[in-house]
Amino acid sequence: MRHTLVLFAFLSTSILLSQTKTDSIMLDPQKQLNAAQRIMSGNYGSAVTVGAYGEMLYNQPEGDNGELDIQRLVLLLGYRFSDEVQFFTEIEFEHVEEVFVEQAFVNYNIANNVNLRGGLMLVPMGIINEYHEPTTFNGTERPEMDNAIVPTTWRELGLGVSGRFNDISLGYQAYVFNGFKSTEADGEGGLSGFLGGSSGLRGGRQKGIKSTVDSPNFSTKLDYYGISGLRLGLSGYFGKTQATDNVEEIDGANVGISMIGFDARYAYQRFTARGQFVHAALSDTEAYNTETGRDLGSALQGWYIEGGYNLLPTNKKQKLFAFARYEQYDTHADTAGSLAKNEAYDRTDVTTGLTYHIVSGVVVKGDYQFRSNAVDSGDVKNRLNFGIGVWF
Repeated sequence: MRHTLVLFAFLSTSILLSQTKTDSIMLDPQKQLNAAQRIMSGNYGSAVTVGAYGEMLYNQPEGDNGELDIQRLVLLLGYRFSDEVQFFTEIEFEHVEEVFVEQAFVNYNIANNVNLRGGLMLVPMGIINEYHEPTTFNGTERPEMDNAIVPTTWRELGLGVSGRFNDISLGYQAYVFNGFKSTEADGEGGLSGFLGGSSGLRGGRQKGIKSTVDSPNFSTKLDYYGISGLRLGLSGYFGKTQATDNVEEIDGANVGISMIGFDARYAYQRFTARGQFVHAALSDTEAYNTETGRDLGSALQGWYIEGGYNLLPTNKKQKLFAFARYEQYDTHADTAGSLAKNEAYDRTDVTTGLTYHIVSGVVVKGDYQFRSNAVDSGDVKNRLNFGIGVWF
């Protein structure tokens, strides 16, 4: 309780000192900033900058009881040590009961087009993993392929560089990260596994929590913004999972990962569109499954395409987007050895609904999801969703 009061007092004082400008929340993909970029671009002239974003959701699966949830509340804090050196952190409260540090890194601007970064950072893969604030995407829930394939929110400890070359309209990021945790000893002479068929790599995210590390992983992304209204991204992640010294020499303890992603965002007048494709090839999954008893696939793949149209005139500050998104994602896109593909892991979602921006930084959402898998008469329930999102 005392720690909560101290944090509240600090935040209250900080808000009086500095706050990001709400008009910096842009829907144009070429001008759009994520939380870290907004905080760091808004705190020149003052040492401390604060912000927050949060989501309150209602999910109603067909035939089941509905659920109300404060899914997340995230506090954003930035500190400027000098014009060249800044610190940024996100402190996330999930479902009112769990607390995580989602990001915490130092940014050192060593040249006009080069920033050196170190700490707990987002892996630049796809769109949502870096741009997951609730006012930046349509749909009450984030796209499911980003949860199952990417997997959002994916962050690890690392070091790297980032920057932009505006003369050629190119942004870049390159990092060395700690990897997913794959296994640990189960106390009975065997291995327990964190990776699996349904959720893919998601269970292996270490999130900077006493992270196991035995080899570095490389992550990079290029963003091109030279065509009006269009932003293109190409991502790559290469390395292997991590295991502790007492098990890493066991065959199958570590899994090799090669992941590539392509994403596109476009906006023209009242029309917006976005799409994304991610493929991950995994090696040594047969040995991993044998040792752990899991059903990890040897390939994960997902994609989606989405279109939206603002139903209100462009001269209005408020915006009301009608949208539709089609996504397909499969955590058993391929399997190795005797493991048969589980058709239940080959999933398709069609989401359609409305996104109402009351003011820059406040959004009300409603949508309906038609959900299915490749199993004949698969028991996947459609879902009605409503939500409120804020970001400042």
